Amino acid sequence: MPSPLRRRTTSIIVHVLLIGASILMLYPLLWLLAASFRPENEIFTSASIWPSSWSLDAYFRGWNGLRTGFGTFYLNSFIISGLSVIGNVLACSMAAFAFARLDFKYKNFWFAMMLMTLMLPYQVTLIPQYVLFRQLGWVNTFLPLVVPKFLAADGFFIFLMVQFFRGLPKELDEAAQMDGCSPWRIYWRIIIPLSMPVLATAAIFTFIWTWDDFFGPLIYLGEMRQYTVMLGLRTFTDSTGESDYGGLFAMSALSLVPIFLFFLFFQRLLIEGIATTGMKR
Repeated sequence: MPSPLRRRTTSIIVHVLLIGASILMLYPLLWLLAASFRPENEIFTSASIWPSSWSLDAYFRGWNGLRTGFGTFYLNSFIISGLSVIGNVLACSMAAFAFARLDFKYKNFWFAMMLMTLMLPYQVTLIPQYVLFRQLGWVNTFLPLVVPKFLAADGFFIFLMVQFFRGLPKELDEAAQMDGCSPWRIYWRIIIPLSMPVLATAAIFTFIWTWDDFFGPLIYLGEMRQYTVMLGLRTFTDSTGESDYGGLFAMSALSLVPIFLFFLFFQRLLIEGIATTGMKR
């Protein structure tokens, strides 16, 4: 049995290594935050991560320096991300409830087809989707980014919720049916209240992935007033002209705030949802 001194030494070494690895992983973020407060002429010339002088000019310049204010980009991102969260949680939970709790013809076949969509890269379906949305007149609107979320288009979240719903006792459904509840009332009154962890997990991942999405808005949004935060950050760099790196770093730091707060408020449900998904209760 190891002596107390040896255990303490091992614990100190492990903690030192973990702290060092954490600093190494956080260094790019710390450099980004420091660069957002530096004067423009010191961003790439100073060797120290600590700014020689602190300035908020980059934040004011980044927020108001573009033809369209950065607040508009934030509003667009919140609209798209919020609607995507609502659509994914509602549509995917209903589809998952059908697969997990209802019996219908060819259920296993359709479930397998749903899983097959997880194996298709986004680039494979991009052109057919773009042609469809263009024929519908949805290009240069938020609709191509939002409407598919209300049609249960994300198979990953359906599969995640199916695994969670299967862990709930079926005796609850049988008791509710004996009391005269329809499948809709079982879903709304029993399954949804018991499934908050997995719903929060789907909501958090949907918000993060939608907020950070660059390719989708780049394809479907053509006017600057429609840009999201990710597209807005791109406008600070110009290969043919002058780039505002101070404003870019400042707005990049601000773009992390909503994701951090969203995760902070729902981290308990997120951890619980990941820990219980796929496990029998």
